[in-house]
Amino acid sequence: MAPGVSPETPPSRTGAAAAPASDAPLALVALSGGADSLALAAATAFEAPRAGWRAGAVIVDHGLQDASAEVAARAAAQARELGLDPVLVRRVDVDAADGGGPEASARAARYAALDAAADETGAALVLLGHTLDDQAETVLLGLARGSGTTSLAGMAPASGRYARPLLGIRRATTRRACEDAGLEPWDDPHNTDAAYARVRVRDRVLPVLEAELGPGVAEALARTAEQLREDDEAFRDQIEEFIEEVCEPAEAGIAVSSGWLAANPAAIRQRVIRHVVRSEFGVALSRTQTLEVARLVTDWHGQGPIDLPAGVRATRAGAHVVFSTTGSTEVLPHDH
Repeated sequence: MAPGVSPETPPSRTGAAAAPASDAPLALVALSGGADSLALAAATAFEAPRAGWRAGAVIVDHGLQDASAEVAARAAAQARELGLDPVLVRRVDVDAADGGGPEASARAARYAALDAAADETGAALVLLGHTLDDQAETVLLGLARGSGTTSLAGMAPASGRYARPLLGIRRATTRRACEDAGLEPWDDPHNTDAAYARVRVRDRVLPVLEAELGPGVAEALARTAEQLREDDEAFRDQIEEFIEEVCEPAEAGIAVSSGWLAANPAAIRQRVIRHVVRSEFGVALSRTQTLEVARLVTDWHGQGPIDLPAGVRATRAGAHVVFSTTGSTEVLPHDH
């Protein structure tokens, strides 16, 4: 079980615990030096030994600011003062020209570095400092993009080796925790740069919602994310059970029973379509593309194939919707 951490617990310097065994599981805190991750580092340093865990930190230097190396070194020094060990600093290259934009590129480089650090140290957990405010911002951004329940479900408390112990805690609490512990956080100038959509949501949108609708908007958005995540997980489990039942092999692809798709509600039908295309071809369909494929079932009147991204094609062939990369619609024999 992961160590229970909260920035409201005292930092390790206020009371030492017996050192865990050298073979105890290791949790690494992803530490930027900001208030959220610094409060998480202090709480982890205090709680981990009491739960029989070792605690370390990994600092990722994105190299996006002139003093980034100094900021990383300062965060590493703070981690060592808290008693974290090992403390790793990793410099990454961020491709600002990448098609996903600078934020997505930095995120990809950061997670690659965190994964590598966890592999190197054998860490069982990587702890991330996302707070309830981050969750609320994520939900609003997903709502603005119209990207469906997967995005509106926000960030999961745990996913694989990653855990977010602070998702139920406000950002103001982490800053107060640092002040109470005598820790001086670093304030990332990117967090006040209105060129970033998340910063505009944080500084402009959420305050207006709080002012016009009353306090508690951030908490309500976080609760919404939790409920949608539960629904999404339930649907995902159902889809996994259905796939073996409704799919057949096809030449250069896979076929799905059109009768089964037609007999099920739109929410399940469209999730199966998206799941099949993603799992078979690695392609994420937009809602518009998914609905167009669904029309091969719900509004079938002999229309031709539908071209999807990455050379994937959806075709109605008798009692099946066939997804392929060559245009072949032959359904192969399948042993049930």
